[in-house]
Amino acid sequence: MVVGAGICLAVQQPLNTNLRVVLGSPWWAGLVSFLVGALVMLAAGLASPVDKAIDTTAVTQIPWRYWFGGVLGAIFIGVSILTTPRLGATTVFALIVVGQMLGSLTLDHFGLLGLAQHELSPTRMVGVVLLVTGVILIQRQG
Repeated sequence: MVVGAGICLAVQQPLNTNLRVVLGSPWWAGLVSFLVGALVMLAAGLASPVDKAIDTTAVTQIPWRYWFGGVLGAIFIGVSILTTPRLGATTVFALIVVGQMLGSLTLDHFGLLGLAQHELSPTRMVGVVLLVTGVILIQRQG
C-alpha cells in the first residue's frame, strides 16, 4: 500500500502540472486538487464502517499546531506544481524524498510530534548521503 501511495504521488505531479496549464494558475490548480481530494476523503469517511460521522466536539478541541498539516500539504502541492515543468518529475520527486528523509530523521532523532525517539546513527547518515548522491546522478543528462 505504501509503495502504491508513492506511485500516486509520482503520478499526481504531472497531473497537477497539466491542471496548471489548463487553468492558467498553479494556485487554482492546487485548489482544485485539494477540493477533489477533500471530496474523496469525505466519501471514504462516509463509507467507513467504523466512522459514520465526524465528531464536531473533537474538531473544536484540535490543538492549533495540528491545523498546519493542511498548510504543509498546500506547500507540497504548490512547490510540486511550480517545479515539475522545469526540473522534471524524477528530479522533483527525488528531492522530495531527500527532504522527507531529512525531516523524518530529525523528527525521529528528537522524538518530535509524539513520535518514538530513534537516534541518528551512522548507517542512517550513509542512507541520506546515498539519497543525495542519487538525486545528483538523476539530474545528470546522459
